[in-house]
Amino acid sequence: MSAEKPSLPAPLTDLKIKYTKIFINNEWHDSVSGKKFPVINPATGEKICDVEEGDKEDVNKAVKAARKAFELGSCWRTMDASERGRLLNKLADLIERERLLLATMESINGGKLFANSYLMDLGGCINFLRYYAGLADKVQGVTIPMDGNYFGFTRREPIGVCGQIIPWNFPLVMFIWKIAPALACGNTVVIKPAEQTPLTALHMSCLIKEAGFPPGVVNIVPGYGPTAGAAISHHMDIDKVAFTGSTEVGQKIKEAAGKSNLKRVSLELGGKSPNIIFADADLDSAVEFAHMGLFYHQGQCCVAGSRIFVEEPIYDEFVRRSVARAKKNVLGNPLSPGVQQGPQIDKEQYDRILTLIESGKKEGAKLECGGGPWGDKGFFIQPTVFSDVSDDMRIAKEEIFGPVQQIMKFKTIDEVIKRANNTHYGLAAAVFTKDIDKALTFTAALQAGTVWVNCYSALSAQCPFGGFKMSGNGREGGEEGIHEYTELKTVVIKIPQKNS
Repeated sequence: MSAEKPSLPAPLTDLKIKYTKIFINNEWHDSVSGKKFPVINPATGEKICDVEEGDKEDVNKAVKAARKAFELGSCWRTMDASERGRLLNKLADLIERERLLLATMESINGGKLFANSYLMDLGGCINFLRYYAGLADKVQGVTIPMDGNYFGFTRREPIGVCGQIIPWNFPLVMFIWKIAPALACGNTVVIKPAEQTPLTALHMSCLIKEAGFPPGVVNIVPGYGPTAGAAISHHMDIDKVAFTGSTEVGQKIKEAAGKSNLKRVSLELGGKSPNIIFADADLDSAVEFAHMGLFYHQGQCCVAGSRIFVEEPIYDEFVRRSVARAKKNVLGNPLSPGVQQGPQIDKEQYDRILTLIESGKKEGAKLECGGGPWGDKGFFIQPTVFSDVSDDMRIAKEEIFGPVQQIMKFKTIDEVIKRANNTHYGLAAAVFTKDIDKALTFTAALQAGTVWVNCYSALSAQCPFGGFKMSGNGREGGEEGIHEYTELKTVVIKIPQKNS
C-alpha cells in the first residue's frame, strides 16, 4: 500500500450479484451437471445467491480452452511481454474503478470488515497487479561462459496451463496473487475460488474480458474441493498447480500431482506462528501488534501470531493489557462503521473454533476473556484470550483460525528458540525487542519463511512470501514469484571457434 490511503466511502447498499456462472473462453456457462450451490452471508447465515457448481467436466472444458490459448503461434503466446504488462495494468485500472463494489461484495460474502476490504485488500490487489505488470518484460535468462567452442544461454519460459486453487479468507487478494505472476510470464490459468467465497472472483471475469485478455487465458470454475479441486490436481493436461489453504489439503494436492503427470506444485499452507515479546520491547506497541497479528479478520489468517511467548518479567502486565485490548473489540455487521470484529466464515469453522476453545479450558489454560459465541445470528465468536498456556495443549499446537489468543511465558533465549521452532509449521514469526543483537539472533534462528522485527503482518508485493516445513513450498511475491511460473531452459549452440 502507498503511504497515502484513499478516503473510506460508505459501502454500497444496493449490491446486485450479476456474475454467478462458470467463465471459460471469455464466455459464461452453466455447469455441465446443471448443479448450483448456495453462497451464504456469514454475518446473518442467510443465502446471498446460488452459483454454478463446476465439476470434473467443467474443469476439462476450462483446461481445453486454456491449452488452446497456450498453443504456439496463438495471440497470447506471440504477444509482446510489454503488452501482457499493459493488460495487467489495465486490469488494475478496472479494479480501481470497481473498488467500492468489490469491497462491498468481499465484506458481504466473506464477513470482512468493510474498511479492511476497501483499504487493505483492494489496495493490495491493485499494487500486486501493477508490480507484476512491471515485471512482465523483465523475465530474463543469462548468457553462460561455457568451456569449449559453445555459446550457452538460458530462457525463462512459461510453464503452460496452470491450475490455481484459492482459499476463502482473502478471496480477491489470493485471486490476484495467483493470476498476476502467472499471466506476467505468459501462462494460461484455470482458477477455482473457494466455495464459501466465489463472488469477487466471478465478478473479476467481466473485468478480465473488458481488459482485453484473449479467450482461454483466464478461466474461472467455482466448485467444491473434493470435485473441482481434485479434478485440477489430478488433471493430466495441467502443467502446474498452485494452492493456498490447509496443510491437509496441500498434502493431497502434492500426492495427486505425483500420481498424475508430476505437475509443478507450489503450496502456501497453514501456520502456528510464534510471536516473541522480550522484556525490553516497547510494551504498548507489542501489545497492539500482537492483538492485530492474531485478531485481524477474526483470526482467519495463515500468518496469525497464535503462539505468543512473553518474557517472564513482563508476562502478567502483557496479559493484563492484552485482555483489556481484546475486550474493546466491537462485534457486529462488518459493513457497519465502528465494528472491529466480524463473523467466522461458516458453521464448520465456527464449531471447530468453539471445540478448540473448550479443549483449552479442559486442558488447564486460564480463560481470561471471551470463550463463547456472540449474538443471535451469524457465526460470531467472542474475542478470546488464554493465559498459562503450555506447549502440549491443543490450542498451542493446532491452527485455530479464529479469534483465540494464546499467551505463554518464557525465561531464556535458548528455551524460546527451541519452543518456537517446535512445530510442523514454518510460515511466519516475529520478535519484539530493542536489542539489535537479539533481533538478528532470532531472524537467523527461527524456522519461518518470514520473520518480522517489531512489527507483524507487514506484507508487500515486492517481498517473497511462503513457508518452511509443512507450511508449504515455493514463494509468492517479489521476483521469486516469477520463478514459480517459469521453466528454465538451457540452450547450447556450437560455434566454429571462440575469438573472445
